[in-house]
Amino acid sequence: MTLIKSISGIRGTIGGKTGDNLTPVDAVKFASAYGTWLQNYCNKKDLKVVIGRDARISGPMIHNLVVNTLIALGIDVIDLGLSTTPTVEVAVPMENADGGIILTASHNPKQWNALKLLNEKGEFLSGAEGLKILEIAEAEAFDFADVDNLGEIQINDSYMDIHIDEVLDLPLVDIDAVKAAKFKVVVDGVNSSGGIIIPRLLKLMGVEVVELYCEPNGHFPHNPEPLKEHLTDISELVVKEKADLGIVVDPDVDRLAFISEDGEMFGEEYTLVAVADYVLSRTPGNTVSNMSSSRALRDVTNKHNGTYEASAVGEVNVVELMKKNNAVIGGEGNGGIIYPELHYGRDSLVGVALFLTHLAYKKMKVSELRASYPEYYMSKNKIELTPMIDVDAILLAMTEKYRSEDCKTIDGVKIDFAENWVHLRKSNTEPIIRIYTEAASQAEADSLALRVIDEIKAIAGI
Repeated sequence: MTLIKSISGIRGTIGGKTGDNLTPVDAVKFASAYGTWLQNYCNKKDLKVVIGRDARISGPMIHNLVVNTLIALGIDVIDLGLSTTPTVEVAVPMENADGGIILTASHNPKQWNALKLLNEKGEFLSGAEGLKILEIAEAEAFDFADVDNLGEIQINDSYMDIHIDEVLDLPLVDIDAVKAAKFKVVVDGVNSSGGIIIPRLLKLMGVEVVELYCEPNGHFPHNPEPLKEHLTDISELVVKEKADLGIVVDPDVDRLAFISEDGEMFGEEYTLVAVADYVLSRTPGNTVSNMSSSRALRDVTNKHNGTYEASAVGEVNVVELMKKNNAVIGGEGNGGIIYPELHYGRDSLVGVALFLTHLAYKKMKVSELRASYPEYYMSKNKIELTPMIDVDAILLAMTEKYRSEDCKTIDGVKIDFAENWVHLRKSNTEPIIRIYTEAASQAEADSLALRVIDEIKAIAGI
């Protein structure tokens, strides 16, 4: 099955059988469930929802299905058309809308699509809210409007420019400093909406832009997840063009990665570290990332006399803890920057603007900036178990084994050792334990992972 229903939305591959893949019937069903939940949640008439999509091939089809389903429920739609996840998040409160839907499968390949669901703040729904939508979908408890009470569509294609203006108006974004630096940047937009909005932002900051895969046709030229093994083309082009850096985003522009001037990866984990370093230098405060993110953010936060805390994995969990701790910046180690000064959502535009300002002030090469941060290396593994094995019992046994260490159990088991850490998380859909480790060298991170895998196998008797 490639239809995944979760509290954060629904995603799947296009085509196939209803209930097994993301078919038109499934798109209508879950759009109906979201609209019905919103009617109950808001308890009012005249609801309004903002909708935007990335450039993937199935986008127009899914978009039309979702828009017309909401109209059939009597809900008005503000249609942004081709957009980004953070742009929709910005638009929802600006439009005084009651919710939002982003049609994107984020970093998944082109055969995938998804419905990401937002509340009236332009933030992702809580687990309880998402669960309620799944229950409504399962029961098919929909009540559509009669012909005199159908919703209406308002098309507004200006929000990418509005989003850019909001970013450029941030006090910590120094356009003049960036212009003076005369940066040359290669942009890989993976042939989605990032290919429009990132070059547009850069040009307004006085940056010379070399575009790579910036045609928003949905034909992703490589795996769209911004990992090193997928980014050989931009790495080579940065060196060939003698550019100062490369910028890579995923299809919905909420993950951000940099390439140094020598063609080497800056490191997705260090996107947040560098931006946080700049923000904390100007506005001291606290930070938050998730448990599987690098320890480097903690180190940088401590340097600026702030407090760092880790949340369970998942953007909604990071945001919740950021609000609780009044964090000035946070995010996830996959290149997701959350800057509350603008909104509580991962936003590559904010990340780009703050990073370039930081770089302009530092007057360093990107590789030199990277070298200025603590050096950590990660290893990401998984161990597949049989369905008969009690995964929770294994995690409990590992917690007991390391009870003398700093163990956290809010999301699987995170064991913080003095020099390294390991995070064990079970899959919600498969008998799998994911194993993340971090240490001061790759060899040490790999060795720690192998040791933990052996310990789990011994506990499981395999």
